[in-house]
Amino acid sequence: MTVPDFTEREDESFRLGLRGWLESAYAAFASAWPGGADPRSLDYRRAWEDTLCGHGWSGLGWPKVHGGRDLPLSRQAIFHEEHARCGAPLGVNLIGHGILAPTLLHFGTEAQKRRLLPGILSNRDVWCQGYSEPGAGSDLASVRTRAAPASGGYCLNGHKIWTSFADRAQWCFVLARTDPQAPKHKGLSFLLVDMRSPGVRVEPIRQITGEAEFCEVFFEDVFVPEEGLLGERNQGWKIAMAAASFERGTYFIPRLVRFAQELRQVRELSLRADAHGHVPASSAAVRHRWARLAADSHVLALKSQRALSGAMRGDPPGPEGSSTKIHWSEAHQRLLELSLQLLGEDACLADGATDVRAADLTHAYLWSRAETILAGTSEIQRNIIAEQMLGLPKA
Repeated sequence: MTVPDFTEREDESFRLGLRGWLESAYAAFASAWPGGADPRSLDYRRAWEDTLCGHGWSGLGWPKVHGGRDLPLSRQAIFHEEHARCGAPLGVNLIGHGILAPTLLHFGTEAQKRRLLPGILSNRDVWCQGYSEPGAGSDLASVRTRAAPASGGYCLNGHKIWTSFADRAQWCFVLARTDPQAPKHKGLSFLLVDMRSPGVRVEPIRQITGEAEFCEVFFEDVFVPEEGLLGERNQGWKIAMAAASFERGTYFIPRLVRFAQELRQVRELSLRADAHGHVPASSAAVRHRWARLAADSHVLALKSQRALSGAMRGDPPGPEGSSTKIHWSEAHQRLLELSLQLLGEDACLADGATDVRAADLTHAYLWSRAETILAGTSEIQRNIIAEQMLGLPKA
């Protein structure tokens, strides 16, 4: 496959055209939404994602033979940056578009690609990820979900947890143990499971924000046909590790754009006088905390650019991603803690109707409690850094 060689001028033209379209299209979508824009609503997010896909903004890096646009990572990065900049929310099929699709393109058979890729491209089929388990959170190799051989396929039994959007998903890719006698990493397989199959049960988990994006998923004698095996049997660990690398060039871009936007809001709050005429920014402690966060924002942007450049060169993913993940999640929590301190009682009293900014920052603060846990806890990430970057011995 030949990758188009775009000049910086052409990339900038692409960016400006995309920016204009997004601003217009998202404003029209938001104004037409019944009751007004509601970026926290999963229905709203799914509908906007459907709109993007309907206008050809999915499959950006896919080969054209599969309906994609064959755009290089540089232009995919521009899309994610401009999409976040216009204030549009992330979709609900991020796992389908960002993880499963490139994994399927790399490891899938032609029959699997023909059957499953069109549903992702159109956003008809939402995917979820069946990795974490109650006894094996970030220790992915310790999963106990079993897929025993059955006539024409596998019989799947197990329990997954923290499965985002499982109650809305049509499909789930599941890491399951197909050889219980093999060492932990060696006996796993990567299965593509239809969530409408008999024996699949989903229980939403209510979060502190009041939402239920995470779910528990129970598989009770679920039949998975042989064509639901992605790659080779007992080679699931290799596929899971490859899947984790596919988003590394663009994963943090929308999150870092949002970080910078929230940082500006915190600066505005720090310059606002309270009811007693006190300006928080007059405190050296507040200015120091804001300056540290501004430095975090800059360094994270540099780390993201380094990851993107490495991915564009085809470099294999390394442990540097663990450093970025810890840095972003912990800095984001510090940023939102400062925002709530500056908001004071408004953080408890505001709602979306009276003070949108206060309500959004409060919601973001509550949601951020999960950010040092999801996608690998900070403890696991520090172990990776210690062992793979610093060469420290394993405990």
